[in-house]
Amino acid sequence: MSTSTYFFPLLLSLVIISSVSANLQRDVEITWGDGRGQIKNNGELLTLSLDKSSGSGFQSKNEYLFGKIGMQMKLVPGNSAGTVTTLYLKSPGTTWDEIDFEFLGNSSGEPYTLHTNVYTQGKGHKEQQFKLWFDPTADFHTYTILWNPQRIIFTVDGTPIREFKNMESIGTLFPKNKPMRMYSSLWNADDWATRGGLVKTDWSKAPFTASYRGFNQEACVWSNGKSSCPNGSKKGATGSWLSQELDSTAQQRMRWVQRNFMIYNYCTDSKRFPQGLPKECSAA
Repeated sequence: MSTSTYFFPLLLSLVIISSVSANLQRDVEITWGDGRGQIKNNGELLTLSLDKSSGSGFQSKNEYLFGKIGMQMKLVPGNSAGTVTTLYLKSPGTTWDEIDFEFLGNSSGEPYTLHTNVYTQGKGHKEQQFKLWFDPTADFHTYTILWNPQRIIFTVDGTPIREFKNMESIGTLFPKNKPMRMYSSLWNADDWATRGGLVKTDWSKAPFTASYRGFNQEACVWSNGKSSCPNGSKKGATGSWLSQELDSTAQQRMRWVQRNFMIYNYCTDSKRFPQGLPKECSAA
């Protein structure tokens, strides 16, 4: 039996099927787009739209210092080339921290590219990219960032696709001191997003629309310089995510995704780093 045959039933069994009830009017706010972002159905649904004039975006009302933050998203259908839909955590300032999901639009019939990155003190260059193994425009799927003091885990429908460990012991920066909000946006980036900018946005297909629901926040909320978690966010009353790591089964699933769907990994791009790959790559 092939590896892919073995893991597909496992992946399907991990898809979150219970609905997440969240009032988006309570949890997030539209921040830009001049009406292109809308909260609908009494807070159960949010849509972002992009036309030739502008895109749109929203942010969480809370700031977090560590958390497990997730959203159900249905991406722009059809020819979405040139568009970028994002879901990320970010701190303010010029030396910001950031943890990224970016969904790079596709020409019709081609898969979306999922771009991930981690910034600390304004420094990123830690990109990994994947092709999704399903059509993210046909239905809602859950995208989650787990961020605790030891690691960052990116998951899709409960399946881990990437882990970024705290390797400060070997000199690698790790985001752990700056509170971050969750943000999402839909915008035009046809100078780089699809095949390096070779495929431009087809504005005859506008407006482009992405949909959101089921915002889930298990997190240490940061307010007035204090964390909602006891002991300075080091220990949570119910937050097992604060010490969560990948068990052997989860590591197997992540390796399967990376082996079959990863299309770029900064840790293997020796041409980009002629002076040597980053330290965390050799230690991973």
